[in-house]
This record gives sequence, structure tokens and C-alpha cells, in this order.
Amino acid sequence: MTVALTSRERVLAAIGHEEPDRVPIVLGVSNATGIKMAPYRELKRLIGVEAPDRYLYDWPELGTAAPDEATMRRLHGDVRGVLDLEPAGVLERNRTRAPHSDYINSWGSGAVEIAPDEWFPMIEPLAKATTIDEIERYPWPDPDDPTRVAHMTAQAARLAADGEFAIMVTPWLLFPLERAFAMQGMGPFLTNAAVNPEFAEALLRKIGGLCERLMGHVLDAVGDNVDIIKIGDDLGMQQSLLMSPAMYRSMLKPIHAESIAAIKRRTTAKVFFHTDGDVFPLLDDLVEIGVDILNPIQTSAGRMADLATLKRRYGDALVFCGGIDTQGILPHGTPDEVRAEVRRVIGELAPGGGYLLASVHTIMNDVPAENILAMVDAAELYGTYPLTTR
Repeated sequence: MTVALTSRERVLAAIGHEEPDRVPIVLGVSNATGIKMAPYRELKRLIGVEAPDRYLYDWPELGTAAPDEATMRRLHGDVRGVLDLEPAGVLERNRTRAPHSDYINSWGSGAVEIAPDEWFPMIEPLAKATTIDEIERYPWPDPDDPTRVAHMTAQAARLAADGEFAIMVTPWLLFPLERAFAMQGMGPFLTNAAVNPEFAEALLRKIGGLCERLMGHVLDAVGDNVDIIKIGDDLGMQQSLLMSPAMYRSMLKPIHAESIAAIKRRTTAKVFFHTDGDVFPLLDDLVEIGVDILNPIQTSAGRMADLATLKRRYGDALVFCGGIDTQGILPHGTPDEVRAEVRRVIGELAPGGGYLLASVHTIMNDVPAENILAMVDAAELYGTYPLTTR
């Protein structure tokens, strides 16, 4: 009989490519593994939990819930997050701004309310920029503001003292490419990357440098009380990459490599890299630069659907986190179909360890609460080692 492990022991075994007592579950921990507020409210009603609505990063416009502890336990979640915040002045400015007015973050980018309580990123302060001088003159945020990370020390220490859950540190969007999209818009930035690469690379390096400084403060704050550190960049689309492999390798891969190397000089925590879409052509690159855990394994996107090949080719080098489809199965399937998909994915990715079960990105507003429970309960049913899913 398999001995039951604590959640932290379970996660550490799985990310060490060993078989724990069951497949670990990652849910509600970051915006990449989260639950939007509408399904979270429905879930609380379904399971009979009364708890206030709170948002990840204290950021209502993001729309992602910070689930209460009772709900997290009902979801069998094995990981707890420690998150940074926007500077105190930015948080206060946004709390006290006029209702329905634009949300502006510390970078000067932001979101517009397009429907009641629905926000879309449309404020792009460098949308027309094309010169390095414009980058140098821009009023960039202060990554050294201590209010970004002051709370993280106590949070991480409390979780570490409890010892029950694995700790994932999830600084908000320390992703150079996605931040460049937020500053310029995806179309303008990718156009610059193609026709004005000197500018595009300078923008990425400026953002990357600021992110690395903030990550240094995050690591100072949490010390040794961290098991997993989440970074990333969305590099893929439904059937292809956002940029050619050659462009990635020349322009962005060195920045990712430097960021991961800086993290690994400071900590033994595993690097969790989030990247949506069909990123199969870049998996060798991600392994090369030190990615330990790959998320979200978007099974609806091109070659990422070939789980058997992923496990065979990369199962010794990468831990897979995700794989439960949020485009078709979770929003539109029946609970029985969700359970069947969980069983299938576990059967492909979990043998030998190296798999953390999660939805493909955040659970969106179209996912019924019954399907969320079907997913996590199926992980308990079919994810117990030794596996019998095949």
C-alpha cells in the first residue's frame, strides 16, 4: 500500500521525476493556474463554502480569484502561492479612482472596462514608439519599491513552517515578451521585431532588466522558503509559434536564459515556465536554458496534443503541468467527459512521475463548477500510484 504523503512531499516527488502517492494538483495558485471570479463564486455555492471574494494580486481588473482555504482543500490543491503586489501607491490610486475609469498599472499600461466588471488590456503607452531614445525617455517603474515584496517574507515563512503545501512564488508577469505586448500592442511589437529588430531587442532587454531586478527582491524576500518559481512568456499560437525559431533564438532566448541563470544562482527551487500554444519547436531550447516545469501543455494546440511524444522525448528533462483542456472539454464537456479526459491525460503524462495536473491556463467564466469538481475528483480517482489508467 502506498503511504500517504503531505502535499509538499507529493509535489517534490513528482517534480523530482518520482512517483508519489498520487498525481499532484495545481489550481488557484497564479493567473496561469487560476479560476476566474464567476466560476469561483459558483464553486463556493456548490460546495457550501461561505468566504469573501478576493482577487489575486489584489487586482479586481485581472478578474482572477484568490480562492479561500476551504475551497482550495476541496479542490485537493497541493500548492500554495506567494505573490508580489503592485507598489502601494499604485494599489491605492486604483482603489480610489473614479468608478469604471481606466485601470493603469505601474508600467503605465492598463485596461479598459468593456462590459460591467470585464476589463480588456487596451492602454499601450509605447504603441507608436520605434526608437531607442523613446525607450530611454520612458518613465519606467521602480522595481526597487519595497512595498512590492514586503509582505512575501511572512507569507512564505508561514507556509514553510506549516510544511503542508509546496510553495510556488509567482511574481506578476515577469515575462519580457508579454510585457512588450502590453506596452506596444502585439501587432506593433511583432512588426518592429521584423523590420526594426534593434528597437525590439532594446525594448525586451530594458523590460528584462527591470524584471530581473524585481526577481532579485522577490528571492531576497522569500529566502529558502520556495519550491517552485513561476516565470514565462506566451510564445505559441493555436498551430504555430508567434515568431520564428530563429527570431526567438536571436532576440528572446538569451534574455530568458539570463533570467533563469540568475534565479538558479540564488535558489534550488524549480523553474516553472508558462507558455501557451504550440511551442513544440522550442522545447529543446527551453530544456537547454534550464526550464524544469513546462506549463500549460495546451493539448488543443498543434503538436502539443501529442502527449505520448512529449512524454517519450521530454519526460526525463521536463515536468509537465497542465494538460486538461479549457477550450473544449472543461467548458463544454459533461462531467463524465471531463473525468475521461483526466484519465487519458494522466495515463499519458503521469507514469514515472513528472506530472502536475492542472487546467490549461486559468479556468474561465464558461466552465461549470461541476466540471471543476469532476476534474479534481478524477485526479484523485485515477491519479493514485501505481497507475491503472491504461
